Amino acid sequence: MYATIFRRIALALVMCITAVPLRAADVTDTIARVKRSVIAIGTFERGARTPSFQFRGTGFAVAGGNLIVTNAHVLPAIMDPARNEAIGLLMPGPDANTSSIREVRRVAVDAGSDLALLRLEGEPLPALKLRDSAKVKEGQDVMITGYPIGAVLGPFAVTHRGMISAITPIAIPQGRAADLNPAVVRRLSSGTFSVFQLDATAYPGSSGSPIYDPVTGDVLGIVNMVFVKATKEAVMSEPSGITYAVPSVHLEALLASEARSEGHK
Repeated sequence: MYATIFRRIALALVMCITAVPLRAADVTDTIARVKRSVIAIGTFERGARTPSFQFRGTGFAVAGGNLIVTNAHVLPAIMDPARNEAIGLLMPGPDANTSSIREVRRVAVDAGSDLALLRLEGEPLPALKLRDSAKVKEGQDVMITGYPIGAVLGPFAVTHRGMISAITPIAIPQGRAADLNPAVVRRLSSGTFSVFQLDATAYPGSSGSPIYDPVTGDVLGIVNMVFVKATKEAVMSEPSGITYAVPSVHLEALLASEARSEGHK
């Protein structure tokens, strides 16, 4: 009996030891796979503007690979048709010195969750899979891949490791009316929802980046650096540096709405 118990313990120890490098390999493979689906988003002109592409944020492919997700605030409020301006994706080339631009069009926006869908015609990108964000737990490891400070660092995707530090309401009533700003008032009146607070560092340009499971690559949420901070940190004169993400359930709702809209055409 004791020999059987010892053999089981030894087998368990071996499995634990061998599992560590496999997990590390899984993470490396996951990052490489996710990076193929994450792109820089900006505007471009088919004219003399230099540079022709102006970086605005990050996006990633979902569904069949022809739908690109980003934050609504990443997209320009007004396009200048006189300058032949359009929204585009900056696609990395075969080497560090080459890239190309692919045009996309805006197809759906959810102002309530600050999410937007863009349609990419032609060859699709590899699509990322969404996971039910209701099952996300505090303390869960996540990765973020995006284009922080893309206008300076260029079209080179960067990945950060983090953790779900807290799951909190997007807006919290303040103790004094003077601490309320218009964004907080709108959010409290229209209905609050929970967001993910992360201990990973994100920077301007990271908005629209996917947060995902380090092993499977399943998307759990979308980084938001403006919309959430306006309500979460209204009383602060300086931003905290905390990163927030909108749970994937809101993206699933937007995708379902877009699918219904397409079905009625």
